[in-house]
Amino acid sequence: MSDLGLPTHVLTEIDSPIRETRLAAVDELARLAAGPDLAVAVAARRALEGLTQDDSRSVSAAAATALERTAIRLRPDRVDFGQVAPGTPRVVADVLVDGPPLATATATVTVSGPGLRAMLAGHQLRVLWQPRSEWLDGSVTVRGPAGWAEVRVTGQVPMAAAPMTRTGVEAQMRAVDGLSTYGPPRVTVLPPPPERRSRAGAVALIAGLTALVLLGGAGVAWALVGDRGSGGNAGNAIAEPPLASAPALPLASAAAGDAPAPAPALTREALAHRIASLAKPTVIGTIKVGNEPEGVAVSPDSATVYVANQAAKVLSVVDAGSRKVTSVTLRNTPRFVAVSRDGKQVYVSMYENDKKTGSGVAVVDAVAGRPDHYLKTGLQPFALSVGPDGKVWVPIHSSGRVEIYTAGQNKEDSRIVVPPNPHAVGFSGDLQRAFTANHESNAVAVIDMKSGKFLKAIPVSRAPHSLAVSPDGRRVVVAGYEANAANLIDAVTLKRTGPFKVGKQPQSVAFAADGEHAYVVNEGEDTVSVLDGRTGRLTATVKVGHSPRTVAVAPDGRLAYVSNGADDTISVLRVGE
Repeated sequence: MSDLGLPTHVLTEIDSPIRETRLAAVDELARLAAGPDLAVAVAARRALEGLTQDDSRSVSAAAATALERTAIRLRPDRVDFGQVAPGTPRVVADVLVDGPPLATATATVTVSGPGLRAMLAGHQLRVLWQPRSEWLDGSVTVRGPAGWAEVRVTGQVPMAAAPMTRTGVEAQMRAVDGLSTYGPPRVTVLPPPPERRSRAGAVALIAGLTALVLLGGAGVAWALVGDRGSGGNAGNAIAEPPLASAPALPLASAAAGDAPAPAPALTREALAHRIASLAKPTVIGTIKVGNEPEGVAVSPDSATVYVANQAAKVLSVVDAGSRKVTSVTLRNTPRFVAVSRDGKQVYVSMYENDKKTGSGVAVVDAVAGRPDHYLKTGLQPFALSVGPDGKVWVPIHSSGRVEIYTAGQNKEDSRIVVPPNPHAVGFSGDLQRAFTANHESNAVAVIDMKSGKFLKAIPVSRAPHSLAVSPDGRRVVVAGYEANAANLIDAVTLKRTGPFKVGKQPQSVAFAADGEHAYVVNEGEDTVSVLDGRTGRLTATVKVGHSPRTVAVAPDGRLAYVSNGADDTISVLRVGE
């Protein structure tokens, strides 16, 4: 590699007097700009920018095309909330951020428009509008090393709506792990927050606050237009642009005796209502998969279910709509499954029954439906997971550590020693904390994700086999396999509550998409215990197949899937409506 970060042969091609050679350099630079090595990608884009000024029109045009191909893109590039009923507290739309890894590596977000907020999490941009004026004609801009892109955001309210407070908005925006949108924007009307007394003084609109938060190597950016009371702290003041006047909407004439026109409803095109989890889920079907299914995971768009079949060396791929099952053959015995945040890769931990040979992770191309490559890990990799930054965290059961891998690379990025022996890992992206369930230590390990350091161990019920973190990152539920109990941990204070009685041999846990309920798979009695996600109170017990192993909840919150190891099936549960 050269001092500029580019291969020497590419630099030679760039400086060549032969046009065809420089064209070959453009192709190579386009490949490097789209690659996972961010330093090389930056250097490649800079070189392409230089080649856009090449004396040859064909070279300059090819370089410009390559820059466009490797730039950040937003789909769609416009969000229209339509007519929003007066009093609507907030509406949300999700936009897909497309492009190479460089596109979102250190991207920042800015907003322009009253009541408009935005948050970037990996390849997904969440746009939130709190209606405060009759018209919205604003924009959200994402900028980074791969250029910039903008979404125009519009909407209107038939009459002036009362200003909304900030109550609950931050909690809504923290739910990064639940974001998943592909195709048209998803718009959700969120319920009003609980009433609270506002501070005295006029409420002013603020625009222009931009904060950048880095989760590992991936950017999570917040752009907010918030409230500021006139009597607030001057140190928190932000530049306030003048509020543009908006034309008044036509109203029915009261003098003419006409009844007031009804408030238009929110445009229903491409909308999805908020899914609320059920206190008592029901089994709505059973799907035959491979021999002895164990790990289960669902794609970010909720359309595909992946099942690791221990006795068949096969990963079952289930179409959630048609329930058609196809198979991907792996070279070793699959155990647990995780899916990348963009849904393009599936990670499968593997090891043989001697718990030594065959240890590794299969990286499966979800589009092609075949293994792309294999990662060599420590002995007995367990329930792996994908972190907020897109990195793959693999608990190594037999070595008392977690190994971390950067997506697209074949080598270990780092490792963290935890108490023996880690079974599962979960994340609070907002708090920058990771948690592992450590079976032999009867403890949950807390890891600082910024420094990669083990912070402390929290004692829990005997033999913790699994844990899950709530979508808002504030609660952790833990299954104590030998205690027939579950615990809850406050992810902020790290205080534990419980134990809460569940079924026999609780093997796996998961939170509902709204965080209001938790599901505990009881291998010893073929049931799933449903807990109140905040209090730990048992709300229902649901019968499933024989020897249930793992539960996964679809990101859209409607269905959950439980693998039944002795039946070679997965049970489909309706958990939200």
